[in-house]
Amino acid sequence: MNDRSPFPTIVLAAFLAGLLDLVLAIIVYSVFLDKTTAVKILQSVASGAFGKAAYEGGIKMAALGIVFHFAISLMFTLFYFFVYPRLAFLRRHGVISGIVYGIFIWMVMNLVVLPIAFSGMLPMEPGATMIGISIVILGVGLPISLIAHFYFTRSTQY
Repeated sequence: MNDRSPFPTIVLAAFLAGLLDLVLAIIVYSVFLDKTTAVKILQSVASGAFGKAAYEGGIKMAALGIVFHFAISLMFTLFYFFVYPRLAFLRRHGVISGIVYGIFIWMVMNLVVLPIAFSGMLPMEPGATMIGISIVILGVGLPISLIAHFYFTRSTQY
C-alpha cells in the first residue's frame, strides 16, 4: 500500500485547474470577444465578497480575486479527490468524468453560488452558457479528473 499523501497532488491539480480556467477566461473574454479586461475578470471574482466596491479597488481587488479563484479551485479539487475512490464511474471514465464534472462545477457556480452572491442576476444567453461551460470543462473538469485518475492509478489507496 502506498502511504503517500494526496495533498501535494491535490494542490497541484487545484493550481493547474485554477490557472487554466483563468487563462482560458482571459483569452476568450478579453482577447477573442473583447468584452472585458483581465483585471475586470479578477475583480468580478472578488465582487462576490466585496460587491461593486471590488470594481473600484484596482489591482488589490484583482489580487484578492486571484486568491478567491484558487480557493474555489481547491475546494472543487478536494471534493473530486474525496469522491473519486467511492465512485467506480469516475475511475472507469476519466475523460467523460472530467466533462461531467466541468458541467457540474459550472452548474453549481452559475445556478447556485452566483445567484446567491448577486441577487437579481439575469440568466445567461445560450451562446454565453456554452462558452462558459466549455471553459470550465477544459480548464477545470478535465485537468482535475485526469490528475486524480493518474494519482489514484499510481497508488493503491482506494
